[in-house]
Amino acid sequence: MDSKYKTPADIFKCQLCGDCCNGFGGTYVTDRDILKIASFINADPTTFVAKYCDQSGSRHVLTLGTNGSCIFFDTEKQCTIHPVKPYMCKAWPYIKTIIKNPENWNIMASACPGIKKDIPYKDLKQIVALESQKLDNLENL
Repeated sequence: MDSKYKTPADIFKCQLCGDCCNGFGGTYVTDRDILKIASFINADPTTFVAKYCDQSGSRHVLTLGTNGSCIFFDTEKQCTIHPVKPYMCKAWPYIKTIIKNPENWNIMASACPGIKKDIPYKDLKQIVALESQKLDNLENL
């Protein structure tokens, strides 16, 4: 039987709720993300890290605001850096760890109203792998 889950839209439809911008251990930012965001908000990259990032192990994560959301999230405007949002945000929910640990999809779905639960692993892995590859190709342009 042919699967009904073939495209990203079959398993995820963003509800613009902003729940993915709340906590969840922080949004990791790459050096490339830092440069793009700093340029977008007209900040020096060095002072950007000191002002807008926290350290998580060896990586930088975007600081959380007093409301527990990403410092760049505004409840009225949503993501204030959307045109240059970090790689991690662009990838959501098609994150590479799902390819190795597809059982985490349903856990993520419990926190995100746009994610459909109980997608067959084969379909889920295929869609996530394709979306990850597309994003990587775009990021490497």
